[in-house]
Amino acid sequence: MSRAVKQPVGQKRLTNIAIVRYKTHGIRFEIACYKNKVFDWRSGSEQDLDEVLQTDQVFSNVSKGIMAKEKDLKKAFGKKKSMEEVCKEILAKGELQVSDRERALQLDSRLRDVASIIVEKCVDSITKKPFPHALVERALKDPKIRFIPDNRKSAKQQMLEIVPKLQEHKVLNIERARMRVQLTVHSKGMKQKVLEQLQAKPLADTCQVEREKE
Repeated sequence: MSRAVKQPVGQKRLTNIAIVRYKTHGIRFEIACYKNKVFDWRSGSEQDLDEVLQTDQVFSNVSKGIMAKEKDLKKAFGKKKSMEEVCKEILAKGELQVSDRERALQLDSRLRDVASIIVEKCVDSITKKPFPHALVERALKDPKIRFIPDNRKSAKQQMLEIVPKLQEHKVLNIERARMRVQLTVHSKGMKQKVLEQLQAKPLADTCQVEREKE
């Protein structure tokens, strides 16, 4: 798949596919994929591009089997990019074409995924206890937050982006859950250096030494 961008104009008909569409430089490009694999690729769980694409050809219209023109590919992506690099860019920046109902189900599923990570990684800043899942979902739907799930980003990435907004708008008394870590050092000199690092900024603002043992 590492050949240069060179492709004849023609037709190639595919069935049972998911289409990722990307428009740039006023030109529409499409690639034919396996639907579930698109999500796996974007989340990082799938690394093999051959498992994602039904074909490594780039189309102007997948449904009609019309392949993209070579001059359009060069105009939009440059002359030096391989077809594999072009497909990766379309996968990263393009929009997966689904029905309205299916898109709503996907967004609802991603919202639940984000809520699950918040429940796992965060606590109530007052009680220090985890939040109920339903409460977090309601908070994400709060008009002050305006959280819109994005299937092109991982749930963890979206969690990292939304928690500061929940704090800023005080929709939840929320903070990241603390992690208890045990360190073992083999000399007093090393122990002193570790304590100095923990007591200096920025670690001093987020870390607390519970106890020391000789």
